[in-house]
Amino acid sequence: MSTRPGTDVLNSEINCDRFALMGVHLRKKMIPYVTDTSMLLYRGTSRQRPLQWVLFVVLICSPAPADMLRGVEELDSIVAVVNNDVIVTSELEHQIALAIPQIRDRGIKLPPRPDLERQVLERMILGRLQLQKAKELGIVIDDTELTETITNIATRYGMKLEELRATLESEGVHYQDFTADTRLKLITSRLQTHEVVANIKVTAQEINRFLERESSRLIERSDVKLSHILIAVSENASATAVKKAEAKAKDLVKRLRSGADFAQLAIRFSNGQRALEGGDLGWFLIGQVPSPAEEAARSLARGEYTEPLRSPSGYHIIKLADLKGSGPKIVNQINARHILIRTNEVVSDDDAKTLLEQLRLRILGGGDFSTLARSHSDDTGSALKGGNLGWLGPGDTVPEFEKAMSTLAPNQVSVPFKSSFGWHIAQVIERRIQDTTDEAMRMKARKMIQERKADTAINLWLHRLRDEAFVEIRLPRAEAEERSR
Repeated sequence: MSTRPGTDVLNSEINCDRFALMGVHLRKKMIPYVTDTSMLLYRGTSRQRPLQWVLFVVLICSPAPADMLRGVEELDSIVAVVNNDVIVTSELEHQIALAIPQIRDRGIKLPPRPDLERQVLERMILGRLQLQKAKELGIVIDDTELTETITNIATRYGMKLEELRATLESEGVHYQDFTADTRLKLITSRLQTHEVVANIKVTAQEINRFLERESSRLIERSDVKLSHILIAVSENASATAVKKAEAKAKDLVKRLRSGADFAQLAIRFSNGQRALEGGDLGWFLIGQVPSPAEEAARSLARGEYTEPLRSPSGYHIIKLADLKGSGPKIVNQINARHILIRTNEVVSDDDAKTLLEQLRLRILGGGDFSTLARSHSDDTGSALKGGNLGWLGPGDTVPEFEKAMSTLAPNQVSVPFKSSFGWHIAQVIERRIQDTTDEAMRMKARKMIQERKADTAINLWLHRLRDEAFVEIRLPRAEAEERSR
């Protein structure tokens, strides 16, 4: 974060990776920090001072000899001001360099440079705004949690942490960038859960309608049967050829929506090797589905098809013709209750934890859990029920909550623990083994509906966060667009 007036102004030295002053930025050089910083802070029109004046201020105010400044690698211009923070050219260039391979891997032609700069910068602005909001609310990801998350990622790919690091470095991804990106995703996910997802309501009527239409989405899939239409276009084709292929694929999707038979269209128009079989690719184990169809195989309902999907070989339309699998049956359940204290700009982690420790001692001393939950819990839905959450099965709660519950004996009260919602104490009332096929299907339906609503709600929240912020963009083309917002 950039240095702000009144914060850390007496430090003897700082790392100037992100130190911005009057429109320029000193990078990658440890320099003595001025004890009287009044001239280095943004004041009045000083943000518009010329570069020579800025260097003059540094040289005059610094108690160090001028040769201490030799070796400063470059002066890095500001491309955006985001509230009291800045984004500089080197940061933008770094993110663009990371984005270009991802765009190419998806088979998408790179946009003009100004458009790419604008899109990447806008994503950086939203990321910076979310980090600022998370800091305001006291949301942090410590190194232990970060390491645990990255270790879990490595495990999912059958690697040890050191092997993941070596693999990333061999593919040109700096491990430091990967950890920073992972931390950012964890923080923004927790922030979005706190600010948006936790407030989304799903009604019984919505669940009933979902199950009537889309119950096949909830089956735990073991095998899928796929059909496929390919409109071929080479990776190096001209822009005209690519647009023509895309238009043809979109027209086929339009025909499918109008009731056309998938197999007939495949026979007539597909360039795939299975065109004469009506595009039928046969059955796949869910873990062996070809990568272009992987997401479709896991998310489509029986009989649904995708929009055109771009790959190096052309545009694909994937249909989920059939699937095999089973819904959940016998599971271990717990009947639990909890007290939640959310953190914010007023209530810190330490405050929340201390309050819950005090409440726990009162409960252990004979206090009534339900009464304390009604008067103290920030989870208003369960607080009205004395903190009761009802019967819970695997996956019904966030991982931190499920982990804490797994170690408790009936009637035991947990020590305070943290989740993405805040700080909790919880109690397991009883345990049981239950056939939950119908109940679990409804829980999974609720979760899927909530996720769909969350996409829209998060986008609206991000727009509001952006509109309420002070953002000044200093890219020439983007400045004009920003003035028109």
